[in-house]
Amino acid sequence: MKLQSGDWAEVKSKGEILRTLDKKGQLDGMPFMPQMFQYCGQRFKVYKRAHKTCDTVFPVRGRRVLDSIHLDIRCNGEAFGGCQAACLIFWKEAWLKPIASTDRMFVSIQRDKPGDGSCSADVGSCSEADVWAGTQAKDLNDLKEPRYICQATQLPYFTTQLSGWDLRQYVEDYTSGNVTLSQILQGCIYASYYNVIESGIGLGRFLRWLYDRFQSLVGGIPYPRRSGTLSVNQPTPTCTLDLQPGELVKVKSYQAILETLNTESKNRGLYFDAEMVPYCGGVYRVHDRLLKFLDEKTGRLVTLKTPALILEGVSCQARYSPCRMFCPRSIYSWWREVWLERVSENPRPVSELRAEQSSARERT
Repeated sequence: MKLQSGDWAEVKSKGEILRTLDKKGQLDGMPFMPQMFQYCGQRFKVYKRAHKTCDTVFPVRGRRVLDSIHLDIRCNGEAFGGCQAACLIFWKEAWLKPIASTDRMFVSIQRDKPGDGSCSADVGSCSEADVWAGTQAKDLNDLKEPRYICQATQLPYFTTQLSGWDLRQYVEDYTSGNVTLSQILQGCIYASYYNVIESGIGLGRFLRWLYDRFQSLVGGIPYPRRSGTLSVNQPTPTCTLDLQPGELVKVKSYQAILETLNTESKNRGLYFDAEMVPYCGGVYRVHDRLLKFLDEKTGRLVTLKTPALILEGVSCQARYSPCRMFCPRSIYSWWREVWLERVSENPRPVSELRAEQSSARERT
């Protein structure tokens, strides 16, 4: 079917989807999660084609995915102990049907109608009960703490190896509409520059300075892969703002955040990734206070000692990650309050501020 970014698709009925699943509630190893049933019969625009992704179970690497896309729908954690990571959901094309261009005038109406999931709940080899049962693995060694199974924990098993040097993936990035030609060019330039810096020729400091100098002239982003200076054994700074969903915040400058990090680029164990640098200086709303999440490696629910913040529209764009360049998974970034500042409501619309920030990021 080859749905592309920007196409419209309708989620099939519950019965149609159940007929594609095995007794574990999976298709080709990819779980259909229970909370996805609520979207049956609804229509959505394709966010990006999920022809590849990043593996966060084993050492981070790129993986190839077959016949899948991302809608702009995130997991609500309902079936997984209330996990708040809000991962972007994978959809097999077998669970969707494309919408003809002549039907798109009705999409805005259909989009808000709840799917009735019409069809028998138990058809074919899989039932809705099987889908729910497939969210947990039996662990005879620990009957008190469940081990969950979701798309994130199973990702290595419904994907295949993808080398960063496989140029076909970048062709599909462009032809699918996931990224523009300009973004691909910028990514290639950065990756080449990064490899020269990491080659050990002894010019790393000068090349980073040169990168920053050029970016300052064009209004771009400074070199994003720097570490803090605090000792790993030294406590990192903290700040308690008690920020709540809906509040407006400003991300501090990159330099100010670096001063809160140790030499492993962490603040109290939370890593500040290069993909977060483009958002420095920007104004965003708090989406959620993240307290618990599913550890993809173990399937266990983990509780953070100090809540992290998720900001609206702030996710990984895979611009500075050579092994997973242009990954469409768009994982939400996690923020410490010490990296943020509470701001009062600005008379200028947030959308206008973000448009300016987006324009600046495009010049990277």
